[in-house]
Amino acid sequence: MNTLAFEDMGEDTRRAIDEADRETEIAAPPPPADTLDLKAVPRIAIQAFCESDEVAGTIERAAQDRRMAKAHVKVHRGGIAAAADFYSSAPTPNLIMIESLMDPNGLIEGLERLAEVCDAGTKVVVIGHVNDVSLYRDLIHRGVSDYLVAPIDLFQVIGAIGDLYVSPESEPLGRTIGFIGAKGGVGASTVAHNVSWSIARVYESDVVLADLDLAFGTAGLDFNQDPLQGVFEAVSSPERLDETMLDRLLSKCADRLNLLAAPASLERAYDHGETSFDGLLEVMQAGAPAVILDIPHGWSSWIRHLLAKVDEVVIVAEPDLANLRNAKNMVDTLRQLRPNDAAPRLVLNRVNVPKRPEIKVSEFTDALGIDPVAVLPFEPLLFGTAANNGQMIGEQDEKHPSAALFDQISQVVTGRGEIQKQKGLALGALMSRLLKKA
Repeated sequence: MNTLAFEDMGEDTRRAIDEADRETEIAAPPPPADTLDLKAVPRIAIQAFCESDEVAGTIERAAQDRRMAKAHVKVHRGGIAAAADFYSSAPTPNLIMIESLMDPNGLIEGLERLAEVCDAGTKVVVIGHVNDVSLYRDLIHRGVSDYLVAPIDLFQVIGAIGDLYVSPESEPLGRTIGFIGAKGGVGASTVAHNVSWSIARVYESDVVLADLDLAFGTAGLDFNQDPLQGVFEAVSSPERLDETMLDRLLSKCADRLNLLAAPASLERAYDHGETSFDGLLEVMQAGAPAVILDIPHGWSSWIRHLLAKVDEVVIVAEPDLANLRNAKNMVDTLRQLRPNDAAPRLVLNRVNVPKRPEIKVSEFTDALGIDPVAVLPFEPLLFGTAANNGQMIGEQDEKHPSAALFDQISQVVTGRGEIQKQKGLALGALMSRLLKKA
C-alpha cells in the first residue's frame, strides 16, 4: 500500500492500516474491464492447444474466472498438428481452441486434417496471428466457429465461448448483487432491502431479494411480511428446486419485488456447505433480472464462495477503526478471489453520529483505494420509524435525500446509465454536501 498523507489520522488508525497491509499484500489489480455483457459458460469440456506461452497463460487465467466455473478446461502445448495427433486416439470435447502460427495455407491444411478426427458436434475456435478478413471468412465457411486474432485477453476468450454456447434467443441471466457488512450491525441489510425496493420502483424491473441470514434475518420485518416458507425450504430440497417451487416460496413485498425470507428461528442449526446456495442462485437468476443477496456478516466457506461468484459485491461499513480494518481485509481478499472483476463497491453508513469520533470519509476511502458509491448520513428518526412501520425509506419519505442515495446505489450496482426518475436534490450536489460535512 502506498504511503498515505493522513495528517489528522490517529496513531491507532495508521497502525491498523499498516498491519492490514502487511497481512494482505497483493499486486495492484488490472484496470477493470466492462464485463456486464459476458455470458456464464455452461458445463462443457474445453481443450486448448497453444503454441505460445502468452496464449496458454491467457486461457488458463480465463479458466479460473467465475464465469467459467462450470466448464472443465485443459490446456495442451502444441498447435494443430498436436491436436490432430491427440484426437486420432481420443474423443474430442465440446470445444477445441487451437492457436496457430502458420500462414493461411498451412492453417487450412492443418484444419482439414483435424476435421478428419473430430467428433460430430465439436466446435473449433482458432487463435491466429494473421489479421485477414478473407482468412476469417474462409475459416467460417469451412465450419470453424470463431477466429480470434492474437494477442487476446481473457475477456475475449470468455466472451467467445459464451457466445457459442448461450443462445441469443434465451433470456439473459439476472444480475446478482451481494450485500455484506464490514462489521456486524452496520446496516448492510437495511441498505440491501432499500436498494432492492429502489430497483423495482425506479426501473420497474423484477427483483428477487434473498435473506441469507437464516437465524436472524430481518427482511421479513423490514417489509412487514411473515411468510411460512423461504430460503431454508429452497436449500433443503435442491433436487426439487425449480422456478415453479421458487414461485411458491416467494413472498410479494411490492410491485415487481419478491422476497425469499429467512426463517429467523433458532429451532435448528444452519450449517451450510460451500455450494449449498448455488442451485438456488441459478434458479433465481433465471427468473428475475436482478437478484439481491442479503449476506450475513461472517466468513464461512459458503459466504466466501458466494462473494466470489456474484456479479457485484457491496460492502457496507461505518467510519470507525474496526470497520476500516475489516473492510480493508475484505477488499484485498475479494480482489484476489475476483481478479477479473472490478473492486467491490463501498457504501458508508451512519456518517456524522453526534459526539462519536469518526474516521474522515476521504481517509477511510483512500485507505481502501475505492470511492464510495454513497455516503448515508446518520438519520435515526427516519430509519427507525421506517423499520418499525415495515417500510422502506422511499415509502416513509420519498423526498428525503437518503431515498435519492438509495436510487444512486441502485443505478451503480445494476450498471444503468442513468436514473429514470430522480427525487429530491440532485445526486451530485447531495454527495458533495455530505462529503464536505464528513
